[in-house]
Amino acid sequence: MRSIRPSFTVRRGRGASRRTSLVPATVALVSVLALTATACNGDDHADAKPSLSATAGTVGDGKIKIPDDIRKRLREHGIDIDKWKHGAWKNWNRDDWLREANDFINPIIKGLWDPDRMRDANDPDKGVDDNDISGDQGVTDPTPAPVRAQPVRAPYHASAATSGKVFFDSPEGTMVCSATVVQDPAHPGKSNLIWTAGHCVHAGKKGGWYRNIAFVPSYNNAGKSNAELKNASRDEVAPYGVWWADAAKTSQQWIDQGGETGGNGASYDFSVIHVTPEQGNAGKSLEETVGGALPVNFNAPAVPQVRTITASGYPAAAPYDGQLLYQCQDKPGRLSIQKSDPTMYRIGCTMTGGSSGGGWVETGSDGKPALVSNTSIGPVSSGWLAGPRLGEVAKGVYDSVSKKFAGR
Repeated sequence: MRSIRPSFTVRRGRGASRRTSLVPATVALVSVLALTATACNGDDHADAKPSLSATAGTVGDGKIKIPDDIRKRLREHGIDIDKWKHGAWKNWNRDDWLREANDFINPIIKGLWDPDRMRDANDPDKGVDDNDISGDQGVTDPTPAPVRAQPVRAPYHASAATSGKVFFDSPEGTMVCSATVVQDPAHPGKSNLIWTAGHCVHAGKKGGWYRNIAFVPSYNNAGKSNAELKNASRDEVAPYGVWWADAAKTSQQWIDQGGETGGNGASYDFSVIHVTPEQGNAGKSLEETVGGALPVNFNAPAVPQVRTITASGYPAAAPYDGQLLYQCQDKPGRLSIQKSDPTMYRIGCTMTGGSSGGGWVETGSDGKPALVSNTSIGPVSSGWLAGPRLGEVAKGVYDSVSKKFAGR
């Protein structure tokens, strides 16, 4: 890495390509308020803004019925609930968005994510023993050679059941990311947790929480072309249902330092989301519905000890169209953005924007796969991707979301 402060470009909204210098990130966690048609869960983190905890009313036809006590508390936080109704999603006022950025309200709006809206969403565009990563700190390896992304054989559920797409609304329009179903220690075998990038739920330093966040596992499971999907039913596009976020968290580093075009906060660019089905699901969890969930390894070996990593995602920026699932497999190298921050994994991969948040999986010496990172940044011209190393901060985000739903 050159002595000058470098910059990178994140896979972010509508293929954004502005560049920015890198700055240090701070250390903390943040909680996200989630107010849905089923539940709204507060957070007790000492540094977090006081959040709401209550049961909301029903949402179905775009009209959100909020109890009087919740309306009162929303006003105390300076939130105008009328601006969060269905008809207001497309007309965000940037000043209001920034003012309301500490709170994430994500009411279920049944039928909002229809096949056309899903198809048209844009990409958002980021001498040691095996577990001693001290030798990686501050180290950047040579730029990896590009690895051409390979299409996953359909049906996706047969070979990549834990992969899917995240859809959300931003001030710029409808957006997409990729995500992975992960295990929940509070609910073994019955997880409702997914893992994605922080920039897929929050815009970072100059923005706020995104809205209408929903997850579609095995999106376009049959691997149909964009043309074929124009006449596809919702069941064909989302055969395992649409799952809405009812709680989400990312790192405080991402919220404080995350930039539109990568680098800033990228070492902490991860998020954990708890989801609930849009429609009744016979009491089945997401994990039971898709048939599996990946464990998360927060103590992955140092880069020289990792044989290969497989990254999955739905790339949406050219030359891809976001409708098909792809994978890249490569031996990772190291990318240090700030010497004080954890060194990131980096692999050769031609996937583009829209693959952000997709899971990076390593198969350990025991032969079992585990999630070790997620797609965060990469150059506009593609060729490589980088993902954060998942350590104590990531584990704190993960445990916090899990504990909120323990016993439910």
